[in-house]
Amino acid sequence: MTSQKTESRPSSDAMALAEELRRSIGTFVRAIRQKTATGRSAPSETLGLLEREGAMSVAALAQRRSVTHQSMRVVVAQLMATGLVDRNPDPGDGRSWLVSLSDAGRTQLLRDRDVRAARIGQLLDTTLTAAEPKRLRASVELLDRISAAAGD
Repeated sequence: MTSQKTESRPSSDAMALAEELRRSIGTFVRAIRQKTATGRSAPSETLGLLEREGAMSVAALAQRRSVTHQSMRVVVAQLMATGLVDRNPDPGDGRSWLVSLSDAGRTQLLRDRDVRAARIGQLLDTTLTAAEPKRLRASVELLDRISAAAGD
């Protein structure tokens, strides 16, 4: 017998706020990525995954990114050709390889994040009133709490 967590339907107020939040965050992220030329791509998403979760096989990368093994092999080959990932033998399985973030890949991720953070900082300085950063900081804390709960 399996137990399944039952979740009740959110209130209409919660649903309306959820949709506003989804739209607003999505628009914000897309605008920042577009203005900083740091858009999402299969390679950038793969680099981020390797940074968050560490070295893994091409099969595991494909599964985590919900793509085919063949598609992920192409992405990994591109990343290897540009020096953004390394490939080393899997210590647990001598027949397999693990893909990991290279120093150049980590540098690229950090550079892209710094560019996005700088753009956001400029917008905060030029768009918000003196009192609004405090309100925004409180919102960040709420979003972090919701994010943590979503992972449970």
